Amino acid sequence: MKKLFFFLFLIPIFFFSQKKEVLRYFISEDSLVGVKNQKGEIIIPAKHSNWTGIKNGEKVIGETIYLEYSKALEREKNATGYVYDRKGNFLYQPFLYDNGADYFEEGVRRFVKNGKVGFADQNGKIIIEAKHDFVSFFNYGYAAFCNGCDWEKIDEEHVRMVGGIWGVMNYKGEIVQPVTAMSEKEIEIEGKYYPYPFQYSQKEKEILSFFEKYEPLFIDLRALPYVNAISEKEKNLFFEIVERPKENFPYYRVNTYTWEKWHDNQLDFIVSEDGKEIYHFDYFEEKISFNKWLKKEIKEMLKYQEEHPDHPNKLEINKYNNIISGI
Repeated sequence: MKKLFFFLFLIPIFFFSQKKEVLRYFISEDSLVGVKNQKGEIIIPAKHSNWTGIKNGEKVIGETIYLEYSKALEREKNATGYVYDRKGNFLYQPFLYDNGADYFEEGVRRFVKNGKVGFADQNGKIIIEAKHDFVSFFNYGYAAFCNGCDWEKIDEEHVRMVGGIWGVMNYKGEIVQPVTAMSEKEIEIEGKYYPYPFQYSQKEKEILSFFEKYEPLFIDLRALPYVNAISEKEKNLFFEIVERPKENFPYYRVNTYTWEKWHDNQLDFIVSEDGKEIYHFDYFEEKISFNKWLKKEIKEMLKYQEEHPDHPNKLEINKYNNIISGI
């Protein structure tokens, strides 16, 4: 595995916060940003730039606090900004990706320490220690890593990693060896196949079965706007639980993957710990109940179909009366 290309996409961070002490940003006279607690005490001094336009007195949202570049603090190579806990303790520097802090994928994001890359969760907990020269974001339970590799510029906007010794790790940070592909469950990474990475309890299997029954409808909804008719191999989706209930996140996160095992972030869902509440989860919007979201999607796609009668993909809604009758 000698090269890894990066494709840019925008996924802002959304948090599920429990009730906690109110923290607020403050702006110093020289326009730098810090944080105060509800007593007005400074917990993070104003040493950070304000490139994103934080307002004085603006409330801090999230389980951790991200602040931007500081001349007063050391900066890791290939990192950007600084992450603190809500008491003002420094935690880590996020990996620089797409001109900003790395996004969370499958519940974790990359950070840099001593020139190496590891992973932290949304509570700021280090999940995988920083020990490789580079690591990709997680997709379908795996992340590619390399040692002895380096950046190569493709054009003004894109770079790739070249050289070095490559491997693949799981959520535990363990190196995983490729296998011979035996079924559609294996995942292909740079021409090699790796074992199916997920394991589920009976309760979790039941959660996934809920989404699996909607697979044909989801495929038709997503295919309708495509210019070309989708192939048979594209008529497959995979649903996996990539995050489980924990402090500050009382949900199962269910990601949807395309036939290539690539995350389709338009079809993300969260399910309450008891399995009774199901929501569509869009990073750009508030979570919305599954039934309400599906009604909205069907309505919009039927309207689109009416306005574009020549499209090769059709949504024959009558085929799905048995599974949508209850919404």
